[in-house]
Amino acid sequence: MMQMGPGGPPVMVLNAKTQRQTGRAAQLGNIAAARAVANIIRTTLGPRSMLKMLLDPMGGIVLTNDGSFLY
Repeated sequence: MMQMGPGGPPVMVLNAKTQRQTGRAAQLGNIAAARAVANIIRTTLGPRSMLKMLLDPMGGIVLTNDGSFLY
């Protein structure tokens, strides 16, 4: 039985096959992720900007022009 509360172990919600990276490999992974987000966001800027379709945590569809949405 797991303890819940401040004295309990941290709860990690990860895929069973998740691996931790450190050093250069982690840095390159973060750079690749940032570039992917930048490429997606790029088309939301400027006078000919396009909306993006996002899924909210409940599975609903949200259209946004700046990546944010309210609950």
